[in-house]
Amino acid sequence: MSENQLFIKFENIKDYKKENFFVSTSNLEAFEILNNWPKWIKKFINLYGEKYSGKSHLARIFESKSTCLNISEKNFTEEILIKFKTKQSLIIEDYQNNISENLLYSLINIVEQENKYLLITSEKPINEFNYKLNDLVSRLNNFLYIKLGAPDDELIYALIVKNFSDRQITIDKKLIDYIIKRIDRSYESIFIFISKVDQLSLQKGKPINLEVIKKVLS
Repeated sequence: MSENQLFIKFENIKDYKKENFFVSTSNLEAFEILNNWPKWIKKFINLYGEKYSGKSHLARIFESKSTCLNISEKNFTEEILIKFKTKQSLIIEDYQNNISENLLYSLINIVEQENKYLLITSEKPINEFNYKLNDLVSRLNNFLYIKLGAPDDELIYALIVKNFSDRQITIDKKLIDYIIKRIDRSYESIFIFISKVDQLSLQKGKPINLEVIKKVLS
């Protein structure tokens, strides 16, 4: 088979194993810090970045290293503080400032007093939300803030391959190169693009080819 005929095919991987996380300059800092637990500089970390940037995958990598409680912001209640007593770490995902300020302040105190660890993921830094409780603002300013940067070429390539393989789609390497040169360089754009390509391909009843790619990019 010649290089022009090369196809890339991956197994359908939907887990969050460490070995399935693609490390690039866009996420290297976050990967190294979370993977270095418990040797953190601070016990409070806010991992932030745009949608589909890999926050959940990184959170699962950290979760696998400690006795950890992982919840979404909407499920955070006073009962969680009780359950947290038996854990080393707590992860709150998709933070949007919908938690009681007093409750969040209490959580931070528990982490500090009982030598625990807290990871909060969000799309923007959590200290940029509006708060009324001054003591909480002061505590949030002491977090370690880690940003997931915009994807570079290597990461875009990996994301395209991963998202197609998650849908059990085999795609020509030349098509991936074509896409990379023309797609909007954001995580969400990549995810939406691949979803549209998949849908259009199914509608036409044809494998993904240059015609389908051009149609979605136009």
